[in-house]
Amino acid sequence: MILHLIRHPKPCIEPGICYGQLDISAENSAAIAGQLKRQLPDNLPLWSSPLRRCRELAACLHIQPLFDERLAEMNFGDWEGQAWDDIPRTQLDAWAADVAGYAPPGGESPLSLQRRALDFVADLNVPEAVIVTHAGVIRTLLAHWHDLPPERWTELVFAYGSCTRVDVPR
Repeated sequence: MILHLIRHPKPCIEPGICYGQLDISAENSAAIAGQLKRQLPDNLPLWSSPLRRCRELAACLHIQPLFDERLAEMNFGDWEGQAWDDIPRTQLDAWAADVAGYAPPGGESPLSLQRRALDFVADLNVPEAVIVTHAGVIRTLLAHWHDLPPERWTELVFAYGSCTRVDVPR
């Protein structure tokens, strides 16, 4: 199965704020959609995270996008909407010590995010699709498919509005 994994455009939020599942708009969705349409095959089904920054782009790319909660960004729990500098150092250190397994208070771990994203892909029954989602979702999927250990997950970086094509092993 071929997947075109698209990261949402740059969110409309101040730098330095933790915004995993905060429902915020994004910049330039229509312009970015115009660029992406030139890269994508025509008439592919499109699924999207239901978060606004993805929803807006998905609506510009496809007449009938489908939405799935499993494509939402990581839930940062109590950290959502806080400045990274205001999050207790002990919590950030605990996350750094267990990059994949640590869950912020009231949130989820990257491994939990990876499980729900992989469940979504396992449920797809199409030869090719477009998915509009978040860097965390794309990162954990590619880390799984490339068998990367968690300490290397942060090496996977995706620009806002970028498309990553992957041939998913079945």
